[in-house]
Amino acid sequence: MNAIPPTEAQDRPARLTVGVVGAGRVGPALAASLHLAGHRPVAVSGVSDASVRRAAELLPEVPLVPAAEVLARADLVLLTVPDDALADLVSGLAETGAVRPGQLLVHTSGRYGTSVLDPATRAGALPLALHPAMTFTGTSVDVQRLVGCSFGVTAPDELRMAAEALVIEMGGEPVWIAESARPLYHAALAIGANHLVTLVAQSMELLRTAGVEAPGRMLGPLLGAALDNALRSGDDALTGPVARGDAGTVAAHVAELRKHAPQSVAGYLAMARMTADRALAHGLLKPELAEDLLGVL
Repeated sequence: MNAIPPTEAQDRPARLTVGVVGAGRVGPALAASLHLAGHRPVAVSGVSDASVRRAAELLPEVPLVPAAEVLARADLVLLTVPDDALADLVSGLAETGAVRPGQLLVHTSGRYGTSVLDPATRAGALPLALHPAMTFTGTSVDVQRLVGCSFGVTAPDELRMAAEALVIEMGGEPVWIAESARPLYHAALAIGANHLVTLVAQSMELLRTAGVEAPGRMLGPLLGAALDNALRSGDDALTGPVARGDAGTVAAHVAELRKHAPQSVAGYLAMARMTADRALAHGLLKPELAEDLLGVL
């Protein structure tokens, strides 16, 4: 199924031509969403076979061209490359004269604000940092997931309304993030989302080792409830042997992990210590039980 319906979006008058530099999982989805809002994708750049496939699925009939050509064709350019490649890309585009005055240049990195776009800004570009707080698959489902998705927005004051308007047009919710707070903002999201995947995958592996044939089916309701409780109640949602101060149970966990999955022991101990600290600080873990527990940890 194409992400861009061939009728409704094409019947609307396009307000901005849109280009994508870096056809990873994010860029084509954002461009497809902007198309649904009436803008017109005109060019995309991508090198790998996966990039070409994503562009073909999400942006059918949009030509693949070099990055400089994307900037030549588009009023709004999405720079959706890995964080570590962004600064060099911006510098290179500015040095070669690819940036046009008045061109909207948008990056989607969570780590950076607009300062990483300074070389292009000096060349006359209008800098925006729009980071969708969402995990992407590289398929058309991503366009649907943008509806209701929060975006971390950073922009010069005079462009704030434009930045927020673009997010709203994609169905998202703009959340203002100060330039200086971008690294902390991004770290928070990485802890919550990226580390969650690691923890769930590890939990499923251990359940398989314990003989559970469908660990996902077992974990789904439990983790769904835990996430809902945590979002509603924060630390008050803490449960389990660490929060209760069951030192013997925790010691048994560590012993079993050393036997069956020694690579997971360090992570278990680190998370258990953090859980104990938070439970103790919020009055969930009794001080007299904490001493024995921390001795195990």
